Amino acid sequence: MKPADNSPASLIRIEAAALEQLAQRIAGPQRDAFERVAALLATTALTGHRVILTGVGKSGLIARKIAATLLSTGTPSAFLHPTEALHGDLGLLAAGDILLALSYSGESEELLRLLPVLSRLNVTLVSFTGCANSTLALASAHVLDVSVDREACNHQLAPTASTTAMLALGDALAIDVSSRLHFQPQHFAELHPGGQLGKRLITVQQLMHSGESIPTVPPTATMPEIIHEISAKRLGMTTVQQNGRLLGVLSDGDLRRLFERDGPAAFHHLAEAVLNPSPRTIAPEPFAGEALDRMERHKITALVVTTDGTAATPVLGVLHLHDILA
Repeated sequence: MKPADNSPASLIRIEAAALEQLAQRIAGPQRDAFERVAALLATTALTGHRVILTGVGKSGLIARKIAATLLSTGTPSAFLHPTEALHGDLGLLAAGDILLALSYSGESEELLRLLPVLSRLNVTLVSFTGCANSTLALASAHVLDVSVDREACNHQLAPTASTTAMLALGDALAIDVSSRLHFQPQHFAELHPGGQLGKRLITVQQLMHSGESIPTVPPTATMPEIIHEISAKRLGMTTVQQNGRLLGVLSDGDLRRLFERDGPAAFHHLAEAVLNPSPRTIAPEPFAGEALDRMERHKITALVVTTDGTAATPVLGVLHLHDILA
């Protein structure tokens, strides 16, 4: 049956309605089933086993994406093509693994041919299907319903709303499991070192200047010594430290304002007399984006990196605005 309105907006609304229907099921009658599957996946990951996704055609493509999402959020997973599985790739499955099979009809021949070997391999079968009485569903230890009232396809042939529901359910499952595994942004950063996402997730510690690159002078440093250190380290500032303790900072802006105020007499000041005793500091663990926000908020171009982010602990490095923007 063709929809009365074939506009793109109407077709998108069909898929949106399928998602709303799915959300209501997960919040209602299927809530316990979802919780059981999420807990099972988390336990599987914690015990060193994997979640293997499988499916044919469009469902197979969705299965590949869900496997990638699980993997990137802390759940060891992979995709297994059911046809290739029957020709040697069953070695990907090991006892204790979960096989998460996607099939709207639940009658995909390639998937059903895998069923006899799963019990022998001691693999738990979980399925996403739109047919609760299908062969796949009846063979599964756990079933999650992805049924939809209609596809967005005019002829009700091309998987559209149903695959959207599968994808959304897979995303929800992956994120729920990652929460159960206490997956943190730092873990996400370790798994995404490349591209624009990797750049967003780089940490202060990875960008900061450390060791001999840290500009530093003692509190008794003279003005020529201060100017030399700022110029030599090229960060527009220097820390003032004594016996490993951070006393304050001096920036080129501080010096400029000092000379505007005192003129030539400024040359006679020591660092301890003109330092800024309330430097902005940060710990090494935050992402660079957080450091950039602090710099913009306080209108500064550098942060001193200390062990716990306070001035009371040892200096580990200095992070400059240019380091982040580069």
